[in-house]
Amino acid sequence: MRGYSLDPHPSANAAKEEFAVVLIPRVNRGRVPANNVEIVSDLQTAMDQSNPDKNFYAAKVVGPARSSEGMFLYYILEMYNA
Repeated sequence: MRGYSLDPHPSANAAKEEFAVVLIPRVNRGRVPANNVEIVSDLQTAMDQSNPDKNFYAAKVVGPARSSEGMFLYYILEMYNA
């Protein structure tokens, strides 16, 4: 699989799906700022580091991508302990 390209330019690098711990105030968010995402090596690590009581959730994300406002975002593909 080649991955996702979140940049319309044909020579852009493809964004990868990765496991992460994300800090989000609401579980139903579709994207989060890059500074709220900590990429980890695997799902088990993400689950171990998550803490839903403090709004840290294990997730599979893709990104980063630059928004129209110039921010870098990660898109949440799946939440595991929401």
